[in-house]
Amino acid sequence: MNNLSKGNRMVRIGIIGCGYWGINYVRVFNELADVTVVRVCDTNEERLVMMHRKFPYVFPTKRMEELLADEEVDAVVVSTEASTHYRITKECLLQDKHVLVEKPLTTTIEEGEELVQIAGERERMLMVGHTFLYNPAILKIKESLSSEDIGSIYYLQATRTHLGLIRSDVNAIWDLAPHDISIFSYLLDEQPLWVSAIGGNFLNGRPDVGFITLGYPHNILGNIHVSWINSNKVRELSVVGSKKRIVFDDLNSMERVRIFEKGAALTGEADTFGEFQLQLRDGDIISPRIDSYEPLKSQCSHFISCVSNGHFPLTDGKNGLDVVRVMCAINLSLKKFGAPVSVLKCGVPEEVLSLTASNGALNSKQSEGVLH
Repeated sequence: MNNLSKGNRMVRIGIIGCGYWGINYVRVFNELADVTVVRVCDTNEERLVMMHRKFPYVFPTKRMEELLADEEVDAVVVSTEASTHYRITKECLLQDKHVLVEKPLTTTIEEGEELVQIAGERERMLMVGHTFLYNPAILKIKESLSSEDIGSIYYLQATRTHLGLIRSDVNAIWDLAPHDISIFSYLLDEQPLWVSAIGGNFLNGRPDVGFITLGYPHNILGNIHVSWINSNKVRELSVVGSKKRIVFDDLNSMERVRIFEKGAALTGEADTFGEFQLQLRDGDIISPRIDSYEPLKSQCSHFISCVSNGHFPLTDGKNGLDVVRVMCAINLSLKKFGAPVSVLKCGVPEEVLSLTASNGALNSKQSEGVLH
């Protein structure tokens, strides 16, 4: 991947989309060394005026073409509605700009695959804003899991609920679930094999609540509950193992991560009745020290480092596409009223499926039976 070809000069950023996240991106980038935001773009005049008041040194424009035509702009952040990500990101890549696009990368597998291909062909960096993978609490959990002290991982569970902020471009599942899907896959170093999902449409004809189950290799389960209409705001994730349970509460500023040294496992020997014994573990509750830094700033710093040095980012286009693939399988399961759907098969043409199946590539229990 090409790095900056103009020496070690400051990286110049353009921001497309001046909503809540667009403003935060301008703030964060200008707090970093060796980077400056030079242009912002939005079709909303009021947003541009507000942006100019906050950051008078940044040039505002309503025309994306004007921003992309500026040869001084090295990289672009796309913080627009999800339904526009594909079109805008594609145009940025074709204009040879490195791109950081907010999640989800796209809303279809085909569009995501095309963006990854274009980025590779033009040697441009494509990074997706899965911000939680830059969160120090998630990194601490990853570190804990790497030590294997948790024992065998049984399942992961996440709840992401609140009241309001109902989007017009995507449903609640597409808005909220990508966060936890990306976290699950990062913690497990695995992609789900299958998904099952049901949702409820209570307000505007699109799911505003969802319940998702994911099946991972080694019989590990994942469960995600998301909602726009639950008055109890929750941002919590748990990893349950045979020796420990790890809980991440993003709303608890004092104890963001707690490790419960409690668990249950079967012993390797049967008793006199031929039954395996249940071994219970009951220990301490530990609140490890969590580094204090802003995840968005860490993500932006990583982006600038990759642009400057030509490194591949942690949350690159392929990582973003993996999440989109899971989301599209969830869509299909919703249409089938919760029937399990193979993530591997989702989005693959029937003729390709027939060929791979005949070669034994899909010859596993997870690809048979109830999976479609």
